[in-house]
Amino acid sequence: MITLRAAQPNKEDGLLCARYAEVASEGFMSVMFGKDADRIISTAFTETDHDLSYENVTFAERANAVVGMILAYTTAAHRRSSRDPLHRAAGKLRLRMRIVEVFLAPVMRVNDSIEDNDYYLQFIAVDQNTRVGGVGSVLLDEFERQARAAGSRRLSLDVSIGNDTAIEFYKNRGWSVDFEWPEVRLMPTLSLRMSKPLG
Repeated sequence: MITLRAAQPNKEDGLLCARYAEVASEGFMSVMFGKDADRIISTAFTETDHDLSYENVTFAERANAVVGMILAYTTAAHRRSSRDPLHRAAGKLRLRMRIVEVFLAPVMRVNDSIEDNDYYLQFIAVDQNTRVGGVGSVLLDEFERQARAAGSRRLSLDVSIGNDTAIEFYKNRGWSVDFEWPEVRLMPTLSLRMSKPLG
């Protein structure tokens, strides 16, 4: 049986979030934060009012072991969020983080294109050995429940262009492709924005 629980503002849950964020982002967290990504994310995780805060995380458990995670928020929460907790947690690596932010700005702007009244799924990740066991469906159902409770009108997410399994999974659950990202000439498409209206 799969159970869900809200994340707690502690180091253990922060490290779990960092691990799942690394998987869901296909290694981008390590690009952004370097070898200290786990420490930086788990430290910032315990603070409020930013995208990677514990406030936005739900874990799935089976037999008292965490087997998956979603990290999601409203458009309004994203617009209010601050990068300060991550910058503080980065410490001396703050310069690296800022350089990556500037260099990859066209790619990173995708999060700022979330439409008003959307509920955005930044990360969904499931342990490799439980991917066939329905954990992803339970997490996606919880994401939709949270969106309805928040009064959102639409679900949205970004998925890597090469992740055919995930794209098919979302399409089978009523999601459609809105656009490709980045919308910058001379750059290859990296991801798809997908959405699903809440009726």
